[in-house]
Amino acid sequence: MKTLTLVFLITFGFYTTNKKYSKYEPIAVLELFTSQGCSSCPSADNLLDRIHKDYKDKNVFALSYHVSYWNYIGWKDPFSDPKHTNKQNAYARKFRSRSIYTPQLVINGKEHFVGSNETVMYSKVKEHLKIKTSNQIEIIKTNRNSSKVNISFKINGNTDDRQTQVVLVLKNRQTQVKRGENRNRNLKNSNIVVSEKFISTSNQLTEVSLDIPRYVDKEEKLQVIILTKHKDLSITGAAKSSYF
Repeated sequence: MKTLTLVFLITFGFYTTNKKYSKYEPIAVLELFTSQGCSSCPSADNLLDRIHKDYKDKNVFALSYHVSYWNYIGWKDPFSDPKHTNKQNAYARKFRSRSIYTPQLVINGKEHFVGSNETVMYSKVKEHLKIKTSNQIEIIKTNRNSSKVNISFKINGNTDDRQTQVVLVLKNRQTQVKRGENRNRNLKNSNIVVSEKFISTSNQLTEVSLDIPRYVDKEEKLQVIILTKHKDLSITGAAKSSYF
């Protein structure tokens, strides 16, 4: 595990559920904060991909956020984005953590642990797949052209204090790392967040478009994942498209 400061104490976040509104199928949204510049991250990347495959027919959603703060070591992660670092910092404030680290796994926006811990990962996925959610998302249509993905969807359930997050995910890619802690390694990354957009949450039919980054080849597979998030960053609903 790599920390941005010298010492980090793993802190499990607290969360609450409102049983009055929690009536939809359980979900497990796995947000991994990782980097190609971090030598501790490949094992977490591989574990996330294994979980994704093991639960491919379940309501398990894998998102890999490549952070930017490892780039200074000498290798610039092509998927890194300061916005991903900002997202991780927001979770740190929620969990009252004094530092951020990689690989960090946040599940349903409610608690976190080291992303390479296989025992905890499988245990937490099973635990969260028993908790009903307060939102249900129906993806009605996805359409991909040369530069954009167009999505239409509908959200059921309570929309109070909610924000909707529409995410574009690259299925996988291999990268030959030439510098940094992983120099001379051929890394396979999967479930890579390449674009996202935040919009207000509504029970009405919603249409949104996401730009496809130029570094994504037309032959590479993409997936849309849609999340609803409470203002406390807990995830209250999720849906995913097939790969296209």
